[in-house]
Amino acid sequence: MLRTRRARVGAWLLRAARGPEPGRSASGARGQGWLQPAGYDTGVKVYNSLTRRKDPLIVSRADAASWYSCGPTVYDHAHLGHACSYVRFDIIRRILTRVFGCNVVMVMGITDVDDKIIRRANEMSVSPASLARLYEEDFKQDMAALKVLPPTAYLRVTEHVPQIIAFIERIIANGHAYCTANGNVYFDLQSRGDRCNPPALRPRPVSPVSSCVWPPERSLSSLLQALLLLVPDRPHLRVDSDKRHASDFALWKAAKPQEPFWGSPWGDGRPGWHIECSTIASLVFGSRLDIHSGGVDLAFPHHENEIAQCEAFHQCPQWGNYFLHSGHLHVKGGGEKMSKSLKNYITIKDFLRSASPDVFRLFCLRSSYRSAVDYSEGALLEARRLLRAAAAFAEDARAYVRGQLAGGSVQEDVLWERLGRTKGAVQAALADDFDTVRAVDAVMDLVHHGNKQLKAAAEEPRGPRSPAVLGAIVASVEQFFETVGISLAERQGVPGAGSPAALHSLVEELVRFRLKVRQFALASGEAPGEARRQRLLERRPLLEACDELRRDLAVHGISIKERLVHVGAAGSEDRRPHTQELRTGEARLWSPARALYPLSHSKASCESCCCGCFPLK
Repeated sequence: MLRTRRARVGAWLLRAARGPEPGRSASGARGQGWLQPAGYDTGVKVYNSLTRRKDPLIVSRADAASWYSCGPTVYDHAHLGHACSYVRFDIIRRILTRVFGCNVVMVMGITDVDDKIIRRANEMSVSPASLARLYEEDFKQDMAALKVLPPTAYLRVTEHVPQIIAFIERIIANGHAYCTANGNVYFDLQSRGDRCNPPALRPRPVSPVSSCVWPPERSLSSLLQALLLLVPDRPHLRVDSDKRHASDFALWKAAKPQEPFWGSPWGDGRPGWHIECSTIASLVFGSRLDIHSGGVDLAFPHHENEIAQCEAFHQCPQWGNYFLHSGHLHVKGGGEKMSKSLKNYITIKDFLRSASPDVFRLFCLRSSYRSAVDYSEGALLEARRLLRAAAAFAEDARAYVRGQLAGGSVQEDVLWERLGRTKGAVQAALADDFDTVRAVDAVMDLVHHGNKQLKAAAEEPRGPRSPAVLGAIVASVEQFFETVGISLAERQGVPGAGSPAALHSLVEELVRFRLKVRQFALASGEAPGEARRQRLLERRPLLEACDELRRDLAVHGISIKERLVHVGAAGSEDRRPHTQELRTGEARLWSPARALYPLSHSKASCESCCCGCFPLK
């Protein structure tokens, strides 16, 4: 059965192994530097980890740019360090699509078999497969809660083991891997001896090769000698290894007791880590990949090894054209990245209990996607403040456009000029390696000047109004935030907003305010009979407004009762209204369809209402 399934994937392997597809500019030869691809120029210059410089982002097709994203190893809840990386790349994807007209086909690999998964499953006395499915679904729910767009396709490792085996077989046939007597398969780095450039993706400080010159124009794809220098062949250190060289890495791991395994030509076992992504990406995109993304900690050795495997399989000079890496989320004060191994993390679910996804998204926008960023309450508060300021401006400007905000004319020529300048600044910033810091600053500067004009107009309410320019500014501001996945229409930065407790408090505040208005409208003081009646007639519009509010709330299942309460001596009455909210013992969530308060009304509740049946005596 296994060999039959491998035969079915032979066709795509043969096509993929025929070599590079047409469409690369002839700007270099194998091992002589990065090859600038031919195709659709997005207009963006992106920092390419392969070259350590900003290169023009040229993708194969405007309607189908290929993007492979390293996905999670699903053995536990995702934390904010993961969220920061995925939100940052989601922002870039949205910008590419909505600003630069580039449709992205994104594939994400899910590592659902791994040492960590096996170890955690044993601790929990469950199967690795069931544990992986549980946390895979948990990860997807977290991404949806963070408003991260799903990839075009998720591909699980365990569902592509036959393809991985066929991929390894081709690498062995091409002379770049070997099988050992123990049933392991390793990639042979020395087989690529003609590629002797230091690794472009490795962090710049490297002790074994500190004297080497690392010119930014050299290609990452020539990997071998760098790895040999960084991990020299020292046979006396390889006590329990069956590798030929210490720098070789595993493509297939022989089965161990109590671990999941698959049959293969080399015996039972499971895939190595690096081969998973190479196979999945090649399965979908072939020998040319436009964009590859992941955290900076994956650059070396994971992405280096991916490149070595793919170029050995496809026999091509350059497989991936652009590698994008996001910086770590650091715990402020500690200078260390947020990670499970350091036990200094905050899960996404815990974070979203007290903050909105839009606040976190703006927090991410306030730093370059490539830079490390400190997580702190102060930074989150600043993001929340900016988001509230933008939302408040949009609300005020829209009220001005509708004529609901008092104000006269604004300096239209100044605002039109500033709006045009802001649009140009935002476009230029996003085209410069997705510089969201500059883009956000430009938009918030426009908001600041719009607020100044609204304030000045409110001080001089007479004269012609200028709604068009304020409407255009609101549309532009909202469009920018919507482009990066933020909705200004939603209530921003309110911990627990939307919860039953918060909505309960909101309803109580509204009812208390209505009660105060009614009490004022019905208060007659010591005025004689006719004066009292005249005062109550003058205040009748307030009573009618209170009654209208009561009817509107009733539509949503909230019933308000006013009653006459007996006070003082027996038989005396205080006809001042006392509002009560009727509830049932059944707890019900607030929504237009399911209200916290059930609709309940009776004759008694109408005896003192303000719709005309209250005795005006």
